[in-house]
Amino acid sequence: MLSEEENDMLCRTAPGTPMGELFRRFWLPVALSRELPKPDCAPVRLRILSEDLIAFRDTRGKVGLLARYCPHRGASLFFGRNEAGGLRCVYHGWKFDVTGACVDMPNEPAECSFKHKIHQIAYSTCEAGGVIWAYMGPQASMPEMPQLEWTLVPKSHVYAHKRFQHCNYLQNLEGEVDSSHVSFLHREFRPEKFNAAIAGQTLLATAKDSAPKFLVQDTDYGLAIGARRNWDADQYYWRLTQFLMPSFTLIPSEAGSPINFTAAVPVDETNMVGFTVTWLPDRALNDDDIRTIETWTGAYAEVDPDTFEPVAKKQNDYLLDREKQRNDNFTGMRGIREEDIAIQEDQYGPIADRTKEHLGSSDAGIIALRRRLLKSVRDLQAGREPPKLHCGATYRVHPTASLAHREISFEDVTRSAIPAV
Repeated sequence: MLSEEENDMLCRTAPGTPMGELFRRFWLPVALSRELPKPDCAPVRLRILSEDLIAFRDTRGKVGLLARYCPHRGASLFFGRNEAGGLRCVYHGWKFDVTGACVDMPNEPAECSFKHKIHQIAYSTCEAGGVIWAYMGPQASMPEMPQLEWTLVPKSHVYAHKRFQHCNYLQNLEGEVDSSHVSFLHREFRPEKFNAAIAGQTLLATAKDSAPKFLVQDTDYGLAIGARRNWDADQYYWRLTQFLMPSFTLIPSEAGSPINFTAAVPVDETNMVGFTVTWLPDRALNDDDIRTIETWTGAYAEVDPDTFEPVAKKQNDYLLDREKQRNDNFTGMRGIREEDIAIQEDQYGPIADRTKEHLGSSDAGIIALRRRLLKSVRDLQAGREPPKLHCGATYRVHPTASLAHREISFEDVTRSAIPAV
């Protein structure tokens, strides 16, 4: 378990907090590109790391990310006019470009130079893989964009999704690196139903060993977390989850199957935005791939297309069906992501009190995750910026899920994580 001080350090991400400063050293996914579908379209509200922001796409197609409130008298720029290369506040007409520069101040005399003294808070953005990314830290510390494989392949190979969760980001992140819970929380009483829910899990659907042995290796990008299950007299079943700093994961899937990326990005201390991306390195996703995703039984939760709020939520008990729980699966809920959300949103409340936990050997990955994050925070407090991670190519790894002879070591398994091409 963590001390109260350590738990607080990891969970608090507002400006000026140690973990908040660490998050601000990384490029973070903040919205889907399709939320800003064309130049000069309507802006959208965002809240990331407890900061209220406005995203807009200017006339050239460049995405700007500005502090929400106009520096004149605090009007929300959400109501602004997106026109001719900038976002204009409707209260008094002050206009800002994507860099935050005030480019027009029509309520002041033309000869006045006041506009040159005004600068709105603005953050750097880029787009990759159908996702808008933002860097919210000091410019001198800006890293390269992470070269995640799904940001480099053609758009036809990628399916990107966004949802909100009403809990601290760490509850979700810890669930993503926990390969032990899948034998229980996501158990289907008919194995073929589990494999149909999420592609690339044929082995997991029929695995008998529900108490995997965990082995963890520190890496330049974060952690390689291995869960080793007994399979037969000659083989182990390995699931290798990749944790990528600061809050990304690659979920194990079998060779040739779609690969899943997840990100847990803090909205504030008690809310997060989750991004899930499925991709194939060597071919486009076909209709069957998309149909599997949009059954909402796997790694994706069905959401309201306008608000990105999950359809299965606390207010309707996550559509829990007790008859289904008796006869079909362990939880009585529809899908893997919805099961995760149900547990994570009410895990000692919206911010888990980790001082009350009783951890076992199956929690080795979670313990390693916390240690890595705490070390990174303390290093930054001591003036040491995140090493290696400024090189985008550090993120070119895959997860794995496969059978291997019992003589094959964990180190060999980690080396088999195929680098992205």
